[in-house]
Amino acid sequence: MARTIATFGPDARPRISRPDAGVVKASTWRVGTPERQSAAVEAIAKAWQNRDWPVDGLLSYTVYAGEDGDTLFHYSQWRDEETYRAFFTGHRDDRIDEIDAAVPGIERVGLFSYELYRTDGPAEGDSRVPGAVVIVDVEFEGADAERQRHWVDGVFEALETEPRPIPGAISGNFHVSLDGTRVLNYAEWESARAHVEALAAPGDGIGSDTPQWRRVLTYPGVVGGGVKRYAPALSLRPGA
Repeated sequence: MARTIATFGPDARPRISRPDAGVVKASTWRVGTPERQSAAVEAIAKAWQNRDWPVDGLLSYTVYAGEDGDTLFHYSQWRDEETYRAFFTGHRDDRIDEIDAAVPGIERVGLFSYELYRTDGPAEGDSRVPGAVVIVDVEFEGADAERQRHWVDGVFEALETEPRPIPGAISGNFHVSLDGTRVLNYAEWESARAHVEALAAPGDGIGSDTPQWRRVLTYPGVVGGGVKRYAPALSLRPGA
């Protein structure tokens, strides 16, 4: 069995567009304070590094610390759903038990399954390391796979109305949930400040007042969602 390799800090990120990732699992933990955030990341790293890599079809597991000081966002890439089920039934509990013993009271909020649909960047030769990951979550009323993709396509049309390149933006990676009810954009930025400035600069950044953006913002059937900024904290992968 392969050993577990851990990467910390800004370089802790997966290869989002890898073609062998058939399923992405995304979830959020609420831990309460920045101190507990750090302790939970350390506990996750220890629980995984003390064990061999669990299953061949788990490609990567990455954790991000929310700038709110409360949340951890989890993003894992799997070859297929069957591989995830094998991990869940045979390898998950011992790791979770160790983490919960180190940081009691973690609240686990939802687990959603996605596939990558469309990406925007990074440009060829772009070697910037993202200092922030912005997660845009969109929830629709009822399951409709065609509607998910139509909404994402509308975002790409709206992005074409913006000055290119958008200052500070590195990539956008749009995922559609397998149940047909959600879209998740995993967006990489140079820094949290760059994202804040882009949002605050209509006409120069993102979200200008164009017909294309208005269609995105008023799209029928959208019932929830949000935008949260995170910093890369820990990424785990199999090694030789």
